[in-house]
Amino acid sequence: MDSDSASLIEKALIEGKCKLSSTGALVSYSGKKTGRSPKDKRIVKNKISENIWWSKVNIPISDKLFEKYTDYAVKYLSDRLADIYVVSAYAGWDPKYRVGVRVYSTNIYHSIFMKNMLVGFRNEEEKINFKPEIIIYNMGHIPLSEVKIKSSLKDESLSDTLIALKLGKKKCTVLIYGTEYAGEMKKAILTYMMWKMPTLNHLTLHSSANVSKSDLNNVTFFFGLSGCGKTSLSTDERFLLVGDDEHVWTPEGIFNIEGGCYAKCIGLRKDKEPEIFQAIRFGAVLENVIMNEETRIVDYEDISITPNTRASYPLNHVKDVVIPAIAPHPKQIIFLVCDAFGLLPPVALLTPEQAVFFFIAGYTSKIPGTEVGVKVPIPTFSSCFGEPFLIWSPSRYGELLKEKIEKYKCPVYLLNTGWVDGEYGVGKRIPIEYSKKMVKLISEGGFDNYEDFPIFNLKIPTDVPGVPNDILNPLKTTKNKDQYLKDLNSLYDQFKQKLRE
Repeated sequence: MDSDSASLIEKALIEGKCKLSSTGALVSYSGKKTGRSPKDKRIVKNKISENIWWSKVNIPISDKLFEKYTDYAVKYLSDRLADIYVVSAYAGWDPKYRVGVRVYSTNIYHSIFMKNMLVGFRNEEEKINFKPEIIIYNMGHIPLSEVKIKSSLKDESLSDTLIALKLGKKKCTVLIYGTEYAGEMKKAILTYMMWKMPTLNHLTLHSSANVSKSDLNNVTFFFGLSGCGKTSLSTDERFLLVGDDEHVWTPEGIFNIEGGCYAKCIGLRKDKEPEIFQAIRFGAVLENVIMNEETRIVDYEDISITPNTRASYPLNHVKDVVIPAIAPHPKQIIFLVCDAFGLLPPVALLTPEQAVFFFIAGYTSKIPGTEVGVKVPIPTFSSCFGEPFLIWSPSRYGELLKEKIEKYKCPVYLLNTGWVDGEYGVGKRIPIEYSKKMVKLISEGGFDNYEDFPIFNLKIPTDVPGVPNDILNPLKTTKNKDQYLKDLNSLYDQFKQKLRE
């Protein structure tokens, strides 16, 4: 059935499949998998996909095996028509480039989630004429081992989880087995857009974007990996939000791929991030959070299930938002990195060549507590700030970016939301208030005076109103300059190694 969100929420509560928090948001759980499974992603290898970036990111699966798993999914769902949920909507706010999506699932919270994350029909005519280009069969509750496959067809590299895409010029089929983490659906759509849009010379980006309230032509793009601050810094009362995670840059400007936001909830506080906090109300979905059964109050500090607690809510839950989520070309771009080693400066201005360098490298740090087994910070590189979702080689996206920032004269800044005055465990994380002040100044034209920063050859501001000057250049405040430069050079070598891969 294809029902509205309110009806689905009511049904989920009646059947006891989800619970309602004190703010009216639906509380749901994804089971064993509480994050994405990138190692279980596969792409069907055929004539359409033969020239894509085959790598550790894009691993082939045979067409025959994919079709067997598809046949099983279709038959399984067809035999249970009364128990499945169907969502039909669009990926993309721009009618010129949007893509129709249809999702079949047996988990009601998945349907509510996708109602939030896709763009709904504007009128009855759109609903009648709708044609899906992406079809998702979400079989997340079934481990792959339960599907009987001839031994001659089996792929021994597969576990009990599979996220597979069969790309096509007019149709893309997505299969999900063995994981009920809702984020797999939205990222599968992003992967398809990463494939399709560059064929039209458009740039798909793992990014957030906002617009200045005082100048609707003043658009800021934020690129960054999960946990760097895309949602927190783009959702700000001084700006209008365009979107928090996925966009496409076309000759007309930019548009948000999604109809909603999927924000991290770890440590969420009303006084620090009021816009996100207030968006979590009836219609929102809270995933894997801990809620007091009596008061129904959610404890955002409790990460006993996972540090990757999430909230999905429609864009119209955000007070200051652009709807439809379409905006002009960006006036400035900000690369967000979380450097846990206290090496990179809080903010720097990049040349177009440096922008491509940082973009293709896609640097950040994994912080202890964010993944099982991570006990010390680990340098992490994810090409184009979204390597798991890339279909073409990173250089193709890098060339598109350089072409666009030069054509539209768009300055690019590096913003470090990580540590200053020392590494993780020694120094302190840059307060979000400082980062927001830097974002505001960047949106107003940047900084007045710069000085050189070594090894990476960056230009860093000498003064940022509202931010202590002594944190702007870590070289000046480090207690051991020789060791600092040695560590900085080591980090630079890791960047270069990533670009050689």
